[in-house]
Amino acid sequence: MPYVEGSGGTSLFYTDWGQGKPVVFVAGAWLSSSSWEFQMLPLSQQGLRCVAFDKRGHGRSDWVGHGFDYDTLADDLAALLDHLDLREATLVAHSMGGGEVIRYLSRHGHDRVDRVVLIAATAPLMMRTPDHPEGVDRAAFDALLAERSWDRPRWMARNAQAFFATHLGNPVSTELMEWTARQCLDCSAKAAVEVVTTGCSTDLREEAAALQVPALIIHGDADASAPVDLCGRRLARLVPDSVYKEYPGAGHGIFISHAERLNQDLLDFMAEAPSL
Repeated sequence: MPYVEGSGGTSLFYTDWGQGKPVVFVAGAWLSSSSWEFQMLPLSQQGLRCVAFDKRGHGRSDWVGHGFDYDTLADDLAALLDHLDLREATLVAHSMGGGEVIRYLSRHGHDRVDRVVLIAATAPLMMRTPDHPEGVDRAAFDALLAERSWDRPRWMARNAQAFFATHLGNPVSTELMEWTARQCLDCSAKAAVEVVTTGCSTDLREEAAALQVPALIIHGDADASAPVDLCGRRLARLVPDSVYKEYPGAGHGIFISHAERLNQDLLDFMAEAPSL
């Protein structure tokens, strides 16, 4: 089984399929590398080297009780890129994974990275602050977190349809929703709380505005987890060299519900974006 030593000696599981230019997939909160199978399989068959890993506290990586801040998570990502000696990489991130990628670039630079794709990212800032009054109220966030923590299996099952916006006709089967919910439960209770807190409360506005690589930003206009007005559209205005694509009727689980369109957009972006 392939593992890499992350920050503080944490053992991180990863998958590495195919040959060619590397594409590194960074999952969102609660999800593991398995969530990217609808991207990794077809893209690895098209001449790309597809790499994904389980975040600390998730899946087959060590279920440690610490290190869920963006600095440590970015250091874990750096350890993977260094271990595999990946260069000219495209980093593809979902949800709070977008924050990991942004922090990686601000903390470790872009020597190994040609471009980034931020899908349904929770960046640049979701929480309400004095200079960000449109954000989510902290008390409401804490109440939702407590409800989720009390009965995670029930909460995941009840919110699966909203995650994929199936009420808008997105073709996601009951079995796929159940599979995704099981993945979201395959992380420690500690990690489940800490990573979503990091993703929602970290202010990445300055770091996003300072990105020095081409970026493709993709967001659904029916995203209930990372509202498009608060996240996707704002992020697109901040990132200097970015292309923004908004998917009508898409929810947060865009990597499954809109996998075919997303994969084509990834291929087109990697073909068109100039290498540094």
